[in-house]
Amino acid sequence: MTGFGRSEIVTEQCKITVEIKAVNHRYCDLNVKIPKKLNSLENTVRNAIKKAVHRGKLDVYISYEDLSEHAACVQLNKELGREYYRALRELSGELGIRDDATAVRIARMPEVLMLSDTQLDPEEVETTLLQAVEQALGQFMESREREGEQLKEDILAKLHGMNSNISGIEERYPQMVGDYRKKLTDKVRELLADSNIDESRIATEVVIYADKICVDEETVRLRSHITGMEEELLRGGNVGRKLDFIAQEMNREANTILSKANDITVSNMAIDLKTEIEKIREQVQNIE
Repeated sequence: MTGFGRSEIVTEQCKITVEIKAVNHRYCDLNVKIPKKLNSLENTVRNAIKKAVHRGKLDVYISYEDLSEHAACVQLNKELGREYYRALRELSGELGIRDDATAVRIARMPEVLMLSDTQLDPEEVETTLLQAVEQALGQFMESREREGEQLKEDILAKLHGMNSNISGIEERYPQMVGDYRKKLTDKVRELLADSNIDESRIATEVVIYADKICVDEETVRLRSHITGMEEELLRGGNVGRKLDFIAQEMNREANTILSKANDITVSNMAIDLKTEIEKIREQVQNIE
C-alpha cells in the first residue's frame, strides 16, 4: 500500500528530519538515503523499519544538520606553513625579487588551513535518529491503516457480489439439465417420428450430461474460500500473503466452473467471478 510519514527532531546538537514514502509492491523493497556522517547507522534504521513494514517499495530520506556552536573548526598546519614561508623566501632570493610572503598568501597554500567538522556524540545522534524514525513510522503506518480500511471494505463488497454470482450459477444448474432433457427429447422425437421413445436411454444421457456440467464441488470450495478471506480481513494483522494464496485458489475454482459451463448465462457469471477475483488479487498483493 502507499503511505507517507514525516518527522523532525531538533536538539542542542543537531536537527534530524526523516521522510518515509511508499508505493505498492509485493515484497519489501527498502531504499535509504542517509548523509555520510550517519552511514554507520543505516543498518539500524533498516532494521527498525523492517520490523514494522513487510510489503511495499519504500524510499526513506534522512537529513542531518549540525546545530552545535562549533559545528566546524579551522585547523592550522603550522609546520607546513613554515615550509611554504621558507620556500617563498628562498625563491625570492634566487630570483632577486621583493619578498612578499605574507601570512594571508601562505594561508592560501594547499592544506595550510583545513576545515573539519566537530566530532558527533554517537549515542545522542543514534537516539535522536531512532526517535525521528519511530515518529515518521507512526505517521506512515497510520496512513497505511486508513488505506487498508478502505481496501478491506472494497474487497468485502466484491466478495459479497461473488456470493451472488455463485448463487446464480447454482440456481441455473437445474434449468440447464431440464433444458438439455427437453432438447434431447425433442431431437429424438423428430428423428424417430411416431416411434416409441426410450425414456431410460434419454434419462441415462441426461445423467451423463448433468454429471459433466456439475459444479457443486467448485461452488462449495469457492464459498469456503470467500468465507476464509472474509474472516482473515476482519481478523486483521499481516494477512496479505495468506489472502494472496486464497485468491489464487478462488481463481482455480472459477476457471473450472468456466471450463464446465455449457450455457451462456453460466459462462457470463463465471467470467464475472474471474474478473472480481483478479481485482481482489491485485489489491491483496499490496496488503501487509
